[in-house]
Amino acid sequence: MLFINEFLLSGIILGFAAGISPGPLLAMVISQSIQHGSREGIKVALSPLISDFLIVSSILLILSHFGNQDFVIAIISLSGAIYLIYLGISSFKSESSDSDIANQKRNSLKKGILVNLLSPHPYLFWITIGGPILFKTLDVDVWATFLFVFGFYTLLVGSKILIAIVAGKSGQFLKSNYYLYTIRALGVVYLVFAFIFIKQGLDFMGWGQIFL
Repeated sequence: MLFINEFLLSGIILGFAAGISPGPLLAMVISQSIQHGSREGIKVALSPLISDFLIVSSILLILSHFGNQDFVIAIISLSGAIYLIYLGISSFKSESSDSDIANQKRNSLKKGILVNLLSPHPYLFWITIGGPILFKTLDVDVWATFLFVFGFYTLLVGSKILIAIVAGKSGQFLKSNYYLYTIRALGVVYLVFAFIFIKQGLDFMGWGQIFL
């Protein structure tokens, strides 16, 4: 039982690290929380519970049918870069008036799912770290698998929900110029990650020297 609990601890540590690590999904949690309140940020935080089911399933497909996994991840990275550029440009166009905020389409859960599906990070995690651990847990006990997954997603989602709650307590912040500056700064964050995704995609295709 002690050995099984080690998988729970591993899931907790890895989930917390992934939950608070800078990335496009965390940036979106903060952005949606500031613009529309904590509830919308929480929806983004919950998106991995939906998107990761598709991601893990696709990884199994990749492992069983594709000899060149790097090419598949490269396409995902470049697709994600395009979407992040769109989000970044949209952030630059954001206005600080309450009426503009109210009229914006939220679609927080949908945006979170798209960002996660088009990010190479969860694919790389489950191929290189999560997947091998899952196979190891299956050799031990089904409870080991459950505890690892439970610990991982509890901390992954939970830490992002906490950040959404903190970011959503903005009140008068929405009416200040600091709000506009923050949203546009997050737009820069999106563009930075878009650049990183492009670099990763080209690296997987063997064209990374273009950025040198």
